[in-house]
Amino acid sequence: MAPEAKVTAATLRARKGTGERIAVLTAYDVVFARLCDGAGIDVVLVGDSLGMVIQGERSTLAVTLDEMVYHSRIVARGITRAHLVADMPFMSYQASIEDGMRSAGRLMKEGNAEAVKLEGGVEVAELCRRLVRAGIPVMGHVGLTPQSIHQLGGFKVQGRTDAQRAQILDDARALSDAGAYAIVLEAIPHALAGEITRAVPALTIGIGAGADCDGQVMVMHDLLGLQPSWKPRFVRRYAEMGKAAGEAFAAYAADVRAGKFPAAEETYE
Repeated sequence: MAPEAKVTAATLRARKGTGERIAVLTAYDVVFARLCDGAGIDVVLVGDSLGMVIQGERSTLAVTLDEMVYHSRIVARGITRAHLVADMPFMSYQASIEDGMRSAGRLMKEGNAEAVKLEGGVEVAELCRRLVRAGIPVMGHVGLTPQSIHQLGGFKVQGRTDAQRAQILDDARALSDAGAYAIVLEAIPHALAGEITRAVPALTIGIGAGADCDGQVMVMHDLLGLQPSWKPRFVRRYAEMGKAAGEAFAAYAADVRAGKFPAAEETYE
């Protein structure tokens, strides 16, 4: 059988308005990247969410550019079909356009990313425009922007007031006008997400934004139930791997202590 065609920013953008939804999932290592790719996931996102799900931090703010480059590079080794996007971490682009250009360049050159994702709207539109002109596809991110949680007062739904709604619409339009091929809409009312989806030519990728977006993204650990105590409203569990892993580890420990592992068939002569 012929291999499936490579998913790119251009082939994704061509889906706008076709009704063909886009499945996006995070991955942080080569094993899960291969599983995503083999399962037909369209976009693998190396998210700065690794700060929370891999490093155990309380937010994404501590993640460094070097760490993002490292994780993007190893995820890239597991992908042949999917489109690979890497997050630009906190303060790798906010200080200046030049900082943002260099940071994005490292993610593409050293991390083998095929696009970068940045948070913000109007305030990062010029950086988005410059990156696109330099040949770097850009995915935006508006609504609840985790790198701004201290300003937002925590992980709270955005866009419920008229002022917030207007700002998020302006942000999405600014990113789309600047050439972003896709925009993540996080934790906003579904009606606002639908309005944005219809208003901009960029793809919309929802997380906690309802079903009217052009695609959806989830954090791998949430989907797999790897952290059983964490389940936001917008998460759907497709497995309970955290529970299964804990049971497997306990069974292994019990077998070792009882002298049941290794057995003869697991031992070299």
